Amino acid sequence: MKLAYGVKDKPNAGKLIIFAFQQLLAILAATIAVPSIIGHGMSQSAALFGAGVGTIVYLLFTKFRSPVFLGSSFAFIGSMFAAFAGAASNAALGYAGMILGAAFAGLVYVVIAIIVKVAGVKWIDKLMPAVVIGPTVSIIGLSLAGNAVGDVLGLADKAEDGSSFIMTTHGWVGFICAMVTLFTVILCSVYGKKMAKLIPFIIGILAGYAVATCFTLIGKHTGNADLLVINFDVFQGMKVFEVPEFTFLTALDGGFKALDAKFIASIAVAYIPVAFVVFAEHIADHKNLSSVIGSELLEDPGLHRTLLGDGVGSMVGAAFGGCPNTTYGESVGCVAITGNASVITIFATAIMAIAISFFGPFVTFLSTIPACVMGGVCITLYGFIAVSGLKMIQKVDLDKNRNLFVVAVILISGIGGMTLTFGKVTLTEVACALILGIIVNLIVPKDKAAPVHSVQDDDEQTVAVK
Repeated sequence: MKLAYGVKDKPNAGKLIIFAFQQLLAILAATIAVPSIIGHGMSQSAALFGAGVGTIVYLLFTKFRSPVFLGSSFAFIGSMFAAFAGAASNAALGYAGMILGAAFAGLVYVVIAIIVKVAGVKWIDKLMPAVVIGPTVSIIGLSLAGNAVGDVLGLADKAEDGSSFIMTTHGWVGFICAMVTLFTVILCSVYGKKMAKLIPFIIGILAGYAVATCFTLIGKHTGNADLLVINFDVFQGMKVFEVPEFTFLTALDGGFKALDAKFIASIAVAYIPVAFVVFAEHIADHKNLSSVIGSELLEDPGLHRTLLGDGVGSMVGAAFGGCPNTTYGESVGCVAITGNASVITIFATAIMAIAISFFGPFVTFLSTIPACVMGGVCITLYGFIAVSGLKMIQKVDLDKNRNLFVVAVILISGIGGMTLTFGKVTLTEVACALILGIIVNLIVPKDKAAPVHSVQDDDEQTVAVK
């Protein structure tokens, strides 16, 4: 695709701040969602700080050639729950377990990086050609579709069996906010002038937030609870400046001292297998990003460097925020839609994430952005990830049954939500789809080229046919 800003391009200071803020908005919801899901007093601000630091580590390892932000990984949620479950009532031990687990996962990446450095990446291309990696990338986006739609319709009531949404007044209000956001993003991206095309998410989120604010103010004035979308009460009593509750500080308060062999072993079992699953998603993400920026990242700066950046970045990020980090599809989608692949923008986003984690009003404002508004944005973000994967399949000959089977198995198992759990380890739908695709691609032999024969046509001209 044609990029407005290439990887090495540097927007001017004013534009850089705006572009960085847009990236921050794209990754924010998922990054701060993980500590909210885990609970146990985990700090959203600390997770944001950890994501920023982890991203800078990643950029350093990749020589500032890979424009993607690293945020809290959802793949390790089960592992993080296991850390607290093993710690029982000792929260500090749970925090120490999360740091230790991230170290185990990071070491897996380091070991694989060393293997890749020695063996090269050609085996990756043979193991995961376009017919495998294309539909897998699509699954990354499609597997998140339910999250986007769930946010869009989050204010509606759910049917008793949970299979559908019942559109109440409150639900329609949220849906309207989401649609205003969605169509603003689309119109800015398609019809907007240069700057509008580069910041469609900011404009879309602001438009959705404005509509949500109007509904909320009318609801408060009339006493109609169905119109309330934003909770402005969270601004009361907030501190302007506050140091995040970093994970390592809590762990130092008796957590590391309580570590024993049994607990360490349980952490290793909970984290290490998941790291191999995330490794597969790491490759898919970087293949996707490579297709967006027009440069093969697995060769330059190299898969060993992206792995080291991801692994060490996770270790550092978890030390501060508790959450292992991973490359974010939302960030890749933002690059694809805006055409801004400037790695300096990602660096500025990381610095901004670190800075605002100390600034209470800004973190509070970001937390008030309604889920329905973010859902409208995520429809486009996740959709672009899915489409990027489909574009990779364009060069695949789907007239051949073997290719059809590979793509079909990946799409159906992934969209169908195939997940497998072994003890404390869960293979996500993306991992299951990728593994099945690799197996089918390996066991079904490639078609042999048909022999070419010469025949004579009516004009006695020689024609080559198969």
